[in-house]
Amino acid sequence: MATQQKSQTRKETKKLGKDRLQRVIDMMRGIEDHTVDPFLLNVDEIIRIVQEYFPAWDQPEELNLDAEAIHHLASVIKLQSEWVKQRSTSLYTDPFLLEEKITQKDKREMMQLFLRAWHPIVEQEQVTLRSFADALRYWDALVPLKERWEQPAVAEVATGVATREELIDQSILRDETFSAEMGRYYDELKGKVQTKGKDGKLDYMDWVGADTYTETVQRVYITSFLVTYGYATLEVIPLEDEIFIMPLQEPGAKLARQAFSVPITLTFESWQKWKRGEKT
Repeated sequence: MATQQKSQTRKETKKLGKDRLQRVIDMMRGIEDHTVDPFLLNVDEIIRIVQEYFPAWDQPEELNLDAEAIHHLASVIKLQSEWVKQRSTSLYTDPFLLEEKITQKDKREMMQLFLRAWHPIVEQEQVTLRSFADALRYWDALVPLKERWEQPAVAEVATGVATREELIDQSILRDETFSAEMGRYYDELKGKVQTKGKDGKLDYMDWVGADTYTETVQRVYITSFLVTYGYATLEVIPLEDEIFIMPLQEPGAKLARQAFSVPITLTFESWQKWKRGEKT
């Protein structure tokens, strides 16, 4: 009986290890295709995962998967090295660091630097007899304005009055201001994190997911503004395919600055999987 349990545990460990290695390989392939920032990858974490599951491999395809992960890891490290070398040789300066330096400079000093670097180009032009004759021929050949700018026939339409309710139904107006709606969502997020969250954060799909796909898309749209305007922030764990959302203590104090955007795809199929309780 103990031998059977040990065998079952070994199979589960190997399956979990294969899944984690495959996710690692897929992420590193995205980096190699220049669709993912190479510095999003935690090299130490990848090495730890490879070392953790290596003793369990005893089949050729398992060892081949392990070797493939090491190969892609070496390729990603090379890309990181090339990125650093390129930035250092091109005297690259981070935009935020440059902005900080400019704001700390004295205005008079900035004006002096501008004047030393400014080299205006001076050009003198004059009308000649030939250019004047060419201009006359050009204007003589033009079709009269009344023929070039003929007014299109516009059908007359009777005007009417639309009620506020009709404009709301057609999504031209909203039944509340956008800032008020963001505040309502922010209060809802804080409440859900307290009741259903863990460590001050909540699973992204558990937050945006709703009874209908249309309502879910609406919540995703509002959530993007919550993050942009500093009401909340996202925590992305690429290797585990997990995304969490956390409300900030001081919403809207200043716009959130992120080094990169976070694209999140929500398809109808992924929403259905979430409704069935499956991992998306």
